[in-house]
Amino acid sequence: MIDDRVEWISKRAYALWEEADRPNHCATDHWLQAVSERLQLEVTVASSNGAEVLTRTRKARSAARESPRGKRAVSGASAQISAIS
Repeated sequence: MIDDRVEWISKRAYALWEEADRPNHCATDHWLQAVSERLQLEVTVASSNGAEVLTRTRKARSAARESPRGKRAVSGASAQISAIS
């Protein structure tokens, strides 16, 4: 398990380094960011495909639509989006 965690962090840190156009002297920053992201994943118990996030989002949307207060919030958000467009 620890080896899997270190491997994940290593790959993520490398990806962050590549995304930043491979700067010199930033290895520690990328490693710490990768560690932070891994800890966040572990705390949220996120799956690899994000299924639980989609489920929570769908439940929240359903609850907002069913609630009279939620309907106002959804219609208000739609009006704001329309105003921006």
